[in-house]
Amino acid sequence: MRKNAAYWIEHLQLHKHVEGGYFKEYYRSDLLVPQQSLPSSFKGDRSASTSIYFLLERNQFSALHRIAADELWHFYAGDCLIIFELLSDGGIQEHRLGNDPEKGEELQVVIRAGNWFGSMLDNGGEYALVGCTVAPGFDFADFELAERTSLIQQYPQHSDVIRSLTRLSG
Repeated sequence: MRKNAAYWIEHLQLHKHVEGGYFKEYYRSDLLVPQQSLPSSFKGDRSASTSIYFLLERNQFSALHRIAADELWHFYAGDCLIIFELLSDGGIQEHRLGNDPEKGEELQVVIRAGNWFGSMLDNGGEYALVGCTVAPGFDFADFELAERTSLIQQYPQHSDVIRSLTRLSG
């Protein structure tokens, strides 16, 4: 029998995430990369790698945000998650994270460092349980939540996606 979102939230002890959905850090490497060995976009030393569980339920979305490192997403359970990535050349890429390759879904996708991205369930989906691995490791000092108006000015051709993946206050 398929587990539901409530099962995973309780079983994995997930907590609400500032961008939307639920998460829990699963791994943080003890190996530190010194700031002087990293690009200037990093604001301090970083763990070599980090990973989290992330769960999004129906009628939730992960608000557009960006980080200083590449982020690898892994599909675990539930329904297809659509991740929208705004590209530096003005384009947009729609990644389908799921377990049905016949519907164009992939088990893993990569979001490139510095690109804006956010996610929502595919139509009719109940939840998606995924994992995110970041290297060099994630730190909230490198996290930036999108501001709707300025992002629409930068990407006017994608204003519908931006409106659907940002909150009114941001």
